[in-house]
Amino acid sequence: MIALLERLARPILHCFDPEEAHRIALRSLQWAPLPPARPDDPRLKVEAFGLTFPNPVGLAAGFDKNAEVPDALLRLGFGFVEVGGVTPRPQPGNPKPRLFRLDADRAVINRLGLNSEGAAAVLRRLAARQHRGGIVGINLGPNKESADRNADYVRLVETFAPVVSYITMNVSSPNTPGLRNLQEAKNLDQLLARALEARDRAQGGRTPLLLKIAPDLTLADLDDIVGIARQRKVDGMVVGNTTILRPPSLREREKAIEQGGLSGKPLFALATRMLAETYVRLEGAMPVIGVGGIDSGATAIAKLRAGATLVQVYSGLVYGGLGLLNEIKHALLAQAQERPLAELVGVDAADITAQPWPV
Repeated sequence: MIALLERLARPILHCFDPEEAHRIALRSLQWAPLPPARPDDPRLKVEAFGLTFPNPVGLAAGFDKNAEVPDALLRLGFGFVEVGGVTPRPQPGNPKPRLFRLDADRAVINRLGLNSEGAAAVLRRLAARQHRGGIVGINLGPNKESADRNADYVRLVETFAPVVSYITMNVSSPNTPGLRNLQEAKNLDQLLARALEARDRAQGGRTPLLLKIAPDLTLADLDDIVGIARQRKVDGMVVGNTTILRPPSLREREKAIEQGGLSGKPLFALATRMLAETYVRLEGAMPVIGVGGIDSGATAIAKLRAGATLVQVYSGLVYGGLGLLNEIKHALLAQAQERPLAELVGVDAADITAQPWPV
């Protein structure tokens, strides 16, 4: 019934401004009488970061920025939900309009700029739901005007480590000026050192800490990032964020000139290549979450074969709706009946890294 209603509502939502449609979707989830999620087939269960995921399909950060509906999303069947990005203090983000649908490309451009209600509001919601279970992670970012962004991350890690399943350090959003500079080797090493110390103080090292990187890195930069992540012993990586590049294949040329990060179908090739490059450099040191351009069961399986232990979707839902989640889970289960999903992880990574760089 929920899937039917969602299919009927999706064309109507597309008549609204994208940001208003997003707000309507959140409000609907807050009030919808959703039944508990059906138990997933045990063959979809995944162990990663010391956590047990009922299935490997998560909702990426950006949809539930302020932790308003994580339990509703889990009831829809996601294996995990990542809320955020959350900043220490409330901030409005960039001026509107700042979210654009490229329908012909099944893509989205956003320059939201880490709009957030702030840590205090999000903490209240997450603390209130702790007893409900389910894997809920949080994506962290600094305030735009912060004089000490490392201190922002430290404060956020200390705040949220006791109330979430895992923490993602977002140093790769293209919409906060200078944020991607934190991916530079010296800056990243200092940041991770302080963040891990804060995590250990707050929760005795039990809350996994992940690093989310951009798909636009050079391979030399990726070498540095992976080396630092391994040396500092972070628990995992997320590959990757939106891209500032504009593939020449884009059809919505007028909208494509909008500033911001591009996500959706056109990001798949680049994000998957960066995933494979990351996987081969990690040499099994930690699991990776694959994000970017997943719009079918086949593309989700391709992420696993490129090196992902878990996957996340978001922009694909704009065009495929909740049916996409079910399609991915059905495809993964069919695959798991032939071969355990854990055995698929990274089987194509070396071959992918030998191919010409995606345009």
